[in-house]
Amino acid sequence: MAYNNNVMFVRYQLLKKLVKMWKEDELLNKIDRMLLEMYPRKRNPKGRCCVYKERAVMKYKTMAMLGFDMSDEVDEGERLSSYVQRMYDREMPDDKRGILSVMDEACSSCVKINYEITHLCRGCVARPCYTNCPKDAITYDKDGKAHIDHDKCISCGKCHQACPYHAIVYMPVPCEEACPVKAISKDEYGIEHIDADKCIYCGKCLNACPFGAIFDQCAVFDVLKRIKAGKQVIAMVAPSVLAQFGKPMEQVYGAFKAIGFTDVIEVAVGAEETTRRESAEFKERMEEGEPFMTTSCCPAYVNLARKHIPNLVKYISTTASPMVYTAEYARKKYPDGVNVFISPCASKKAECREYDDIDFVLTFREIEAVIEGMEIEIEKCEPYTPVEVAGKDAHGFAKTGGVFTAVQNHLGEEMQGLVIADLNKKNIALLKAYAKSGKCPGKMIEVMSCPGGCITGPCSCSENGEATRNFDAEMKKK
Repeated sequence: MAYNNNVMFVRYQLLKKLVKMWKEDELLNKIDRMLLEMYPRKRNPKGRCCVYKERAVMKYKTMAMLGFDMSDEVDEGERLSSYVQRMYDREMPDDKRGILSVMDEACSSCVKINYEITHLCRGCVARPCYTNCPKDAITYDKDGKAHIDHDKCISCGKCHQACPYHAIVYMPVPCEEACPVKAISKDEYGIEHIDADKCIYCGKCLNACPFGAIFDQCAVFDVLKRIKAGKQVIAMVAPSVLAQFGKPMEQVYGAFKAIGFTDVIEVAVGAEETTRRESAEFKERMEEGEPFMTTSCCPAYVNLARKHIPNLVKYISTTASPMVYTAEYARKKYPDGVNVFISPCASKKAECREYDDIDFVLTFREIEAVIEGMEIEIEKCEPYTPVEVAGKDAHGFAKTGGVFTAVQNHLGEEMQGLVIADLNKKNIALLKAYAKSGKCPGKMIEVMSCPGGCITGPCSCSENGEATRNFDAEMKKK
């Protein structure tokens, strides 16, 4: 789920600055001085030890914005302008690179100590922390205050639970805590790494890291490069756009046109095809006696099943997501076009690699920075209405319960369904139980990675409450 914090603000401002330099044809010439201007020697950065550390971190964040990660660095002395030139010269970004990556220069402040005793310890006679510790990891100083021997501690949390003064605090590693599938862990140097064999690309770690060390692969300049070259570049906009920007949709689409997109196609058009096919598949499966069927629109969920719950895969609908059907339509309409899916989702960047008709995925957060960097005022844009029109149920895919509702309305009958929104540890355990037993409270399960559905995706521009309000207001117009 997206939320505002300074890390998100800094990242947004950096991409906005880079896009502005691109617009003014100064990216190659000015980027090497950018960090010096952003962080002059006399500045005392907040959250970093020194200005030189801040510059190093921002260098790697800039590399990420240009579509590179740490594995692309061969020489530490290579200048940012060299990476800009490499971006200009490449045909496509490296699709062997991970969707999510850790910038190790920024990942340096979390410690692998889950429990610590604070000054609130009163040195009580009861000593419940000591008596409940299974590893004798609690010791006492001369004043009777307790301490934890971290070489013995196994982070079971019993001392934390037993302390009557709440003097023992739990200190999570935020990205590890956020990851529902334990795909993130530290190496021997204390740097976090993402295991691609476990990662489902849900994006929860992106917003969880307090130091902004985790990035999703960025293709902003690959798209802008093609627009500048005069190619037909098509914006395929996810239904969750209704929750973003807080402006009339016609003017938001007008802003996309002002960026230089040849056309704007609502992915709700593809959602109607998904509804038709998923309804037919559900009906057929139920007639064949299958116990239940789950939706297939959320790629984070599909990856969860493939990597962690393989016996659940047989229950997932084989119907493709709205993005796929929209891309097929766009390819027919513009055979030589470049199809760009715009969404609030990091996992769509992984799904994109499975289909030839989808060239790039940009997030709403990236598009917002592009609009600002190109100095486009949405309110002043000429309104644009897409030619293709989709119904209300198709736009409803973006919110929890939307896919289930669309299928139910298409079939015209009451259905016994279940909605799981948020792939947290509890809901993953539920899915594992359903897969193992082959039994479920509903015949159709809608599964979404994010708590409110796609409108609260990790790469959206709006926070949860604002996103819901924006979406509901736009849906009333349908």
